[in-house]
Amino acid sequence: MDPTKYLLGYLLVVLLAVSEAFPMSLSAMVGAALLVAFGVSDGVLSFSEALSFIDLELLALLVGVMIVVEVVDRCGTFRYLALKVVRRVLKRPVLLLVVAGLMSALTSLLLSDEAALLLIVAILLSLGKAGALDPVPFAVSSAIMVNLGGTGTLVGSVPNMAIGIRAGFSFAEFASYLLPCEFALYGVTLALLYLYYRGKLQSSGGEAELEEIEVSRVDVAKGAFLLSLMLALLIAAGIADFPASAAALASAVVALALAGFDTLEVFQRLDWDTVFFTAAFTVIIGVLERVEALKGLALWLQGAAGGSLALASLLVLLVSGAASLLLPNLIVALSFIPVVETLPFADKRALWSALVLGANLGGVGLPVSSFVIVMTIGALRREGYEIDPWAVTRVGIPVTAAWLGFSAIYLLTRFGLL
Repeated sequence: MDPTKYLLGYLLVVLLAVSEAFPMSLSAMVGAALLVAFGVSDGVLSFSEALSFIDLELLALLVGVMIVVEVVDRCGTFRYLALKVVRRVLKRPVLLLVVAGLMSALTSLLLSDEAALLLIVAILLSLGKAGALDPVPFAVSSAIMVNLGGTGTLVGSVPNMAIGIRAGFSFAEFASYLLPCEFALYGVTLALLYLYYRGKLQSSGGEAELEEIEVSRVDVAKGAFLLSLMLALLIAAGIADFPASAAALASAVVALALAGFDTLEVFQRLDWDTVFFTAAFTVIIGVLERVEALKGLALWLQGAAGGSLALASLLVLLVSGAASLLLPNLIVALSFIPVVETLPFADKRALWSALVLGANLGGVGLPVSSFVIVMTIGALRREGYEIDPWAVTRVGIPVTAAWLGFSAIYLLTRFGLL
């Protein structure tokens, strides 16, 4: 069967999502409806089969983690810890750059990239208003570190969840493959950011704005407990060979029961656009798999690799990383999952890890490729700071190249492919 019309439907979804003409969820739902209609009319699948393409385990993991993180965020745990740390390093700008970057990366391991960025940038802008520092280099550095921060854990980003579920990785197994690389990249990235911004780091040490912020220590402790509980259950689920999605949903139930917040308000704050986009796009990918529309890319990778797992892993890393320069990383991850599944290697751990790294790390080379970079530029401009988007590119391109280069070396050594 000629898959051309199916690929055109896929490209339509990608263009609509990238152009932001419609919400990503609506773009994916339109594309899913179109491709399912093609499939039913061509007799290659039924409507019930199309519904079976929705990955319920992935959606359960995604919603469960979102609920816990929203409850913890409402408790003020992340903001309280961030403020405590910033107060200690405010008078030392180089250390503040390092600390703000590390907080951004570590926070985005659990929060969404957007939420992590808003948390850190809000603190930096308050310091700028108080005349304590020029927030531009610190905010841009934090945005870059946020992009890096969600790479190392199963729940760090939606692409991670999608890849981890299909790869069959437990929470601990996923972290064992990716977290060492992420931690090493912290040092590489902070060194590059320091070299680029070293002449622009200024701080007068003011902290009046920070001292006025009050949080409930009881709520902070409650949030820390709920977060720790979720992580413990995710680790235990891997040991007991239990689905991570079940651990996430159990954590969500406990969080809603103990926190005391209005459940409907918590539900309203969840990122339903991402949930419905993920559901619809998994249908699109399922249809493309059924008509073998992605077989060409898999065959090209297989031929280019020549039977070498090392070369195949590097190709997956670089091709997915390059694609993430122009496309949302969730689209890249979901599109490459069936490609990796069809590659003829018995042990695909290196390939899955390469896809995680490529999909996550390609997004800061251009301002248009990273929503958190766009958010940072917008936030700084609203406060009256002049910032050239292409100045961000001058630091983003070298950082992306360093990330992918280091990741290539890491994959070869971590999985014994040298």
